[in-house]
Amino acid sequence: MIKSHTNKATAAGLLVALGIIFGDIGTSPLYVFNAIIGNRQITEQLIIGTLSCIIWTLTLQTTIKYVILILRADNKGEGGTFALYALVRRRRKWLVLPAMIGGAALIADGIITPPMTITSAIEGLKILPALKEMPTRTIVWIVLGILSAFFFLQQFGTASIGRIFGPIMFIWFTMLAVFGALHITDDMTIFRALSPYYAIDFLIHYPHGFWLLGAVFLCTTGAEALYSDLGHCGRENIRYSWMYVKLCLLLNYFGQGAYLLSHHTGKTITEAVRNAEGINAFFNLMPEWFIVPGVIIATTAAIIASQAMLSGAYTLISEAIRLNLWPKLRIRYPSEAKGQLFIPAVNTILFTGCVFMVLYFQKSSRMEAAYGLAIIVTMITTTILFSNYLVLKRVNKGLVYVFLISFFIVETAYLVALLEKFSHGGYITLMIGGLMFLVMYVWFRARKIKNRYVEFVRMEHYISRIQELSNDKSVAKYATHLIYLTSADNPKEIEHKIIYSILNRKPKRADIYWFVHVDTVDDPYTSEYKVEHIIPNDIIRIDFKLGFRMQPRINLLFKKVMEDLVQNKEVNIMSRYESLASSNTVGDFQFMVMEKYLSLENELPFIEKMIMKLHFWIKKISLSEEKNFGLDLSNVTVEKFPLIVAPVTNIKLTRVE
Repeated sequence: MIKSHTNKATAAGLLVALGIIFGDIGTSPLYVFNAIIGNRQITEQLIIGTLSCIIWTLTLQTTIKYVILILRADNKGEGGTFALYALVRRRRKWLVLPAMIGGAALIADGIITPPMTITSAIEGLKILPALKEMPTRTIVWIVLGILSAFFFLQQFGTASIGRIFGPIMFIWFTMLAVFGALHITDDMTIFRALSPYYAIDFLIHYPHGFWLLGAVFLCTTGAEALYSDLGHCGRENIRYSWMYVKLCLLLNYFGQGAYLLSHHTGKTITEAVRNAEGINAFFNLMPEWFIVPGVIIATTAAIIASQAMLSGAYTLISEAIRLNLWPKLRIRYPSEAKGQLFIPAVNTILFTGCVFMVLYFQKSSRMEAAYGLAIIVTMITTTILFSNYLVLKRVNKGLVYVFLISFFIVETAYLVALLEKFSHGGYITLMIGGLMFLVMYVWFRARKIKNRYVEFVRMEHYISRIQELSNDKSVAKYATHLIYLTSADNPKEIEHKIIYSILNRKPKRADIYWFVHVDTVDDPYTSEYKVEHIIPNDIIRIDFKLGFRMQPRINLLFKKVMEDLVQNKEVNIMSRYESLASSNTVGDFQFMVMEKYLSLENELPFIEKMIMKLHFWIKKISLSEEKNFGLDLSNVTVEKFPLIVAPVTNIKLTRVE
């Protein structure tokens, strides 16, 4: 992926934006009107009213909220839920909750997006007379085949084929515009939908019209992706390309509306009528000879939309790991391109979820019930986080409240309307989102509980004792270079458990003791280090400052620091053994990793006990500390020690003679 300048639009950047950003929102014409007309009679009030709702939803939610306002909140060029949280997290501690809820909901949305868009595209084949009787089972197998290939290929990266995404999506959007424009003349009264009067009139007077907002909302489900992928394309590229995308989308929606009024007014679109007459609001705009190419282009666009979503999910989880909101997972880099990463565990979870969705719902008309509910939750959390961002930027308090209240009312209305789908399948995405949130919350709370146990001591109190140990020839040498990973932010402090490990548990004599600290900073791509020689050539501390999008490959980073220090003649890394020193042999390096386990000697409240048990169970199946920090396992010693958060104090024991 190319990281563009945030404030500069280029021709290449506009094309990249079409390929990466607008896949989800760009494929919405496949299913929005089909969801609206399902089991309803086609009337002027229904079509013009819902089209007016679509126009003003795209204008309010996508254009005003995301394109004009939210894109301003870039974190050194990066966007997304956790990038925004990193900007505002120091303002209020509780803001971690909307950040976790929004992130969890985005992952849940990622499980329904690929099945929904790909199934909607493949179902277009049923428009052809020869394939009208195609069984649902066949479509399910085709979709599962595409999804299997799609997820399997993720491990190889998308750098090579990513370049063609832009041109393909340009063809897709142009196709939307052309076929929409060709059918606008079917009923010119469709232009009345431009007036918000018809949207308001529909919501007030159409029977159960308010609940149709759930179907209307599907037109803007991809809006969050505009912000999540800000770092890949740049703000101005997104804004300029959105003008073209919105024009193409509106032309297609107008064409669908005009076609439905012209050809199907008065009909009630039941499942039987839809199958008998081959009614599909999107594919009916195409001539019969173009259906197969149209389905191929639509399926390709759906796959590209799914790719953008999947890349977003990988980035989201990697950020959550760096912000200590998600268990450690193995992250691979299929190419050298910035932002290109692959997380096998996330890939497996999403693939399993997508397969379940296809097998459970089987038809896109049923998947619509599960779609949208997760993303509206993310949008509400973004509204809360962005309001706090505006306060940080000292925006007029009145304007902040106007933004917060206005969008909170609009989005709550959509949420209420979408909850009507809860029993029809919406509960599945909420359950998945809830499970993701539980993992984040347990990981976050457990860290807070563990921090109560961590005891820091002043380094200066132990320097002389460590030096004495280093020079004590009666103690067998443990390593030439002994490296501990420390969580102490203050360079004058160190964890008591590390001092205990060096001096008490089993004295560990070394020639040089290294203390390495990794600090995750709010700037996404920071990669800096600082060296403090506490005792030259004896006790040294290294502080790494890494952005929340940088991976802590400590083994590689430590080697680079060594090279710099040796070059500057700040440290002697040669072996101190006489037989080896004469031949200039580099001394051995040994990393010490302190692994906690929950001691039975704890008296925790019930809730905290459950959180800690869940935390250690999740930790068992997640990546170990040494692998997370990218350490060479041949040079690592794992030392286990008990975690005693709340020691048992009231022990009833009586001595008898």
